Amino acid sequence: MAALESVLATTSGMPTQRNRRLAVGGVAVVLSAAALCAPLYLGPTSLNLLGQFLAMAILAVGLDLIWGYTGILSLGQAVFFGIGGYLMAFYLKTQGLAAGAVPDFMMYSGVSHLPLIWEWSRHFGIMFLFVLIVPGLIGWLFGLIIFRSRIKGVYFSILTEALAVAFSTLVLERQSFTGGSSGLTNYNAILGHSFYDNSTYTGLYLATVVALILAVALVWWLTHSPFGALLRAVRDGENRLRFIGYNPVLFQAFVFAVAAALAGVAGALYVPQNGIITPNMLGVVPSITMVVWVAVGGRGTVFGAIIGALLVQYAQYYLSSSFASGWLYIIGGLFVLVVLVFPRGIVGLFDRLHRRRPI
Repeated sequence: MAALESVLATTSGMPTQRNRRLAVGGVAVVLSAAALCAPLYLGPTSLNLLGQFLAMAILAVGLDLIWGYTGILSLGQAVFFGIGGYLMAFYLKTQGLAAGAVPDFMMYSGVSHLPLIWEWSRHFGIMFLFVLIVPGLIGWLFGLIIFRSRIKGVYFSILTEALAVAFSTLVLERQSFTGGSSGLTNYNAILGHSFYDNSTYTGLYLATVVALILAVALVWWLTHSPFGALLRAVRDGENRLRFIGYNPVLFQAFVFAVAAALAGVAGALYVPQNGIITPNMLGVVPSITMVVWVAVGGRGTVFGAIIGALLVQYAQYYLSSSFASGWLYIIGGLFVLVVLVFPRGIVGLFDRLHRRRPI
């Protein structure tokens, strides 16, 4: 989006930073309006697919906050996505159940009554709060422990990778409460609206667009405030920040919690639109794929993360059907290409091309 800012500033004759921000804000408003009006010109299948992509874009925006602006490369964001997704799936599986009945995946495992700890899943409001709080709280505690130990760089990435392996294994083994390798699927309704009705998916899509707009606004506000300058200071000179009296651990743990919460929201919005969640969505491979989204779009640009998430998911959707066994090689090759040829991603590439253009 830096390229977009430069283009808009030059072509419109508004060289000041304030005017450039206003111009970018105007473009963002137009794109948001186009996304909100998508149900008017897209069919149900395309709308549902776009809704899933936009849900993942929420996660990408959070990942860009910690990697692009703060220099924290997490290879375990799928964990927080999975927590939000499974919380939503638990809620969906208990909808419409008769008193004393249990969801099918529990019945198959010999569970005869809904455990008391699962009673919350009958209430949408509690589930909504859990989706916001639980991933963020776990992310904050994990970050606080790790950052206080001054573990960073590749060692932090390895720890988050280990977290993804441990969590996906735990979900896989706790079949009676998670559905095991089959995951959780066959949802009937959400807030009384049947999944057999296309209007339900339209509502989920609009909720996803609104959530993405709020996520972008939050990250934009954080990164364009004095707090954002502190985040960049953490990324570029953590020891210098300590020297002048700041405690970077608090900032790192906070943004990691924000990114985890956004990933949880993404999972909660993705699952009802996709119709299933399994342990395969929580491991290392999905986490690395999420990093590729941000790298391709351009880290440290907010909107670049959205562009990367949409483009890579769109490519995966169409190419994985033709190259099912080779898609991971394509993802790996794409990541290597981005790192070697255009490390600032698509947004950075356009920005560089624009700077070379004679005025």
